[in-house]
Amino acid sequence: MTAYLKSTPTRDGWFGDYGGAMLPPPLEPHFKEIREAYDRISKSAEFIRELRYIRKHFQGRPTPVSHLKNLSDRCGGAQIYAKREDLNHTGAHKLNHCMAEGLLARFMGKTKLMAETGAGQHGVALATAAAYFGMECEIHMGEIDIAKEAPNVTRMKLLGANVVPVSFGGRSLKEAVDSCFQSYLSQADTALFAIGSVVGPHPFPMMVRNFQHVVGVEARDQFLEMTGELPDMVAACVGGGSNAMGIFSGFIDDDVALYGVEPMGTSSRLGEHAATITYGEDGDIHGFRTLVLKDAEGNPAPVHTVASGLDYPGVGPEHAHLHKTGRVTYTSADDRAALKAFFELSRHEGIIPALESAHAVAFAMREASNHPGKSILINLSGRGDKDIDYVTENFGLGDGL
Repeated sequence: MTAYLKSTPTRDGWFGDYGGAMLPPPLEPHFKEIREAYDRISKSAEFIRELRYIRKHFQGRPTPVSHLKNLSDRCGGAQIYAKREDLNHTGAHKLNHCMAEGLLARFMGKTKLMAETGAGQHGVALATAAAYFGMECEIHMGEIDIAKEAPNVTRMKLLGANVVPVSFGGRSLKEAVDSCFQSYLSQADTALFAIGSVVGPHPFPMMVRNFQHVVGVEARDQFLEMTGELPDMVAACVGGGSNAMGIFSGFIDDDVALYGVEPMGTSSRLGEHAATITYGEDGDIHGFRTLVLKDAEGNPAPVHTVASGLDYPGVGPEHAHLHKTGRVTYTSADDRAALKAFFELSRHEGIIPALESAHAVAFAMREASNHPGKSILINLSGRGDKDIDYVTENFGLGDGL
């Protein structure tokens, strides 16, 4: 752990002005139990040894860093590299914290894992962890996302998970979180709510970041070995922000420019994007304080993005803090740019990215020509198997982009 990671957040889970744990009284003892269990287990040699074994022999870590030479040549300017979390077992970075949360649940004597999911990658990863540890699994997913991400719904069911459709409100990720919290209230004695990003009440923003830290540690060492120096720029897509905090954490104390790429959707009008840091304001959501997109009544606003995993009106509190301090620059890519990047990476590098990850690819394609002689490392947080039916049915093969 670096100096920054060791000192942030505070013991109460605050990243500057953001974070904390604002919980209904019935949940307070359960989150206290999780915090205390994490404090005990996270420094345990036995836990660390077993997690390292799982990452190497089950997940297939370390994932490589790839030089995207063809894409770099097409864009001109900077050289583009990708940390290949699409090659992590289950196809995304999500398994990094899900396997660790499964270990934590076993340590606590829990028999069930439950969570929300947007694009389905967290749901698949948690269902995988539940199968590995012999636990029950309950996944809440909005009806809109169930329709968009049908392959992942099938995968979750094959892995033994009970997928609960969420039919109220916007029928997407925010409502899936609401639904899962409500279900968790009656099961907290036997279940662990394994929150799927660096969001939620303390300790989850810290805990998920620390479990994802492996991405940044590997990427930093690999890039140094490949090139003899650190990258000039590191970028990742940001919805809740777990993949971004994973790779950022490896470079947070270095002289490396960090960029978070938010989904601009179809326009800057409220309800047509999910660019929370760009357009949000301070507020509370799901038991923590952060930046929130709000409607005229001050409630979390409806959001839109082509990428279901970024479809959230809030953001991890650490991202809000890093934005406020200026350590990370937050920008955006719209649906059209992400889709173009999806097809470009597929055709010219043989890598089909998740639509979420395609936002980071779009950033690199856009910025490469402005930074000749520089290097850009993106976190390719997941693969696009889950998206190909939706993309081809709605956008063909991208010839009109």
